[in-house]
Amino acid sequence: MELISTIFYFLIVIGILVFIHEFGHFIAARACGMRAEVFALGIGFRLFGYNKKTGFTFGKLPADLELGEVTDYRVCAFPIGGYVKIAGMIDESMDKKFVEKEPKPWEYRSKPVWKRMIVITAGVAMNIFLAFAIFYALTLMKGKNLTDTTTIGYVSKNSIAYQSGILEGDEIVSINNNEVKYWEDIQNQLYIDNLGESLTLNINRASENIIIKIPKDEVGILANKNFGIYPSKIIPHINSVLQGKPAKTIGIQKGDIISGFAGKEIVHSQQLIDLIKVNTNKETEIEWLRDGNEMSATITPSADSTIGIEISSQYEGPIEKTTYNIITAFPKAFDDMFYYGGEVFFKVIAKIVTGEIPFKKAIGGPVKIAQASAQSAEGGFFTFIGFLALLSMSLAIINILPFPALDGGHFLLLLYEGVVRKPVPYKVQIVLQNVGFILLLAFMLYVIYNDIISIK
Repeated sequence: MELISTIFYFLIVIGILVFIHEFGHFIAARACGMRAEVFALGIGFRLFGYNKKTGFTFGKLPADLELGEVTDYRVCAFPIGGYVKIAGMIDESMDKKFVEKEPKPWEYRSKPVWKRMIVITAGVAMNIFLAFAIFYALTLMKGKNLTDTTTIGYVSKNSIAYQSGILEGDEIVSINNNEVKYWEDIQNQLYIDNLGESLTLNINRASENIIIKIPKDEVGILANKNFGIYPSKIIPHINSVLQGKPAKTIGIQKGDIISGFAGKEIVHSQQLIDLIKVNTNKETEIEWLRDGNEMSATITPSADSTIGIEISSQYEGPIEKTTYNIITAFPKAFDDMFYYGGEVFFKVIAKIVTGEIPFKKAIGGPVKIAQASAQSAEGGFFTFIGFLALLSMSLAIINILPFPALDGGHFLLLLYEGVVRKPVPYKVQIVLQNVGFILLLAFMLYVIYNDIISIK
């Protein structure tokens, strides 16, 4: 079931992003007087589709079929991309028959450079628009909720933080000389702003100032693991209890709160998870609260280190909430979009280039995207669409890179044509397209291989 769920959410994410991107090309081409012969979700063999001439059909269209102004909307065999086939354009379809004929007025190649530039960049523009629309909607609906604490409630055993001497109850004042006021500041400093770098934490411990320095090689890459600290006042609420599992057997119910396990007071949901793992196959004391009443029993965690409950981490401490209206949400949405979707992206790329972050640990392909899609969906609708927005911005940035077979590569050829007043020969364009496609395919295969071997 978990595999099916992962594939399902991956297809939803890829489907939305590809549709939005290709719709941008499609609508721009039509607006500029070009014919769009094919609008495809997926690549490869045509599974089924619809057009006004043949209606809804399965499989390949007849070879001698002339669609004219009609577009064939189709779904293809491999759901990892998509394309719009614009008449008179060397594109992903690799159809080059038009090169042997005189340009027609409805073809891409017959239009002025500025119109072709609009068509080429429209997909990227739509991905940016989607990202902004999501950030704007989230800002307007949710506002900004900041966890108003920097006090550590739990330190995961054997984590980087634990091995570095960080203790529960420590209050983080600054990280790498950057002051932190909210728990979100701590997460940004650890997992974004100082990714791949050594860490210096200024900590207030029982009114005493403590400096903890963690070398770069001990920190590692926090994109692939947790630093190991969690805020105070995070309570593990039980969302559901699975049938036939230890928790169900002893009478634990949905809505209960686990208050103790193995003789220790539970102060964080991660602490409970860690204690369950440590006590696998051992009879252990467990306490929980139901409507304020204390209950207890003995329980034996299963061999898979679970007791059969699904828990949510609910913060019950102070929260600083900021609300926005339809006007003030605009700048905040732009700021978040360009920080999380753009600035962070280029920071990671820069650190890959300088060697601060290993390439294989920073780049994820379809497998990692699928896993992240499913994990974000588990966090709820808002978390899922927030992940979609970040992915949409990443897709926009990657597509506009000046590389053959990407939109940025096409744009570069148009820029050359606009400057020298002469198009790049079609034979050269075809070679560049083929080389770019092969290189992208090889890169994708490497990334997929890296994804697979990194699965734990």
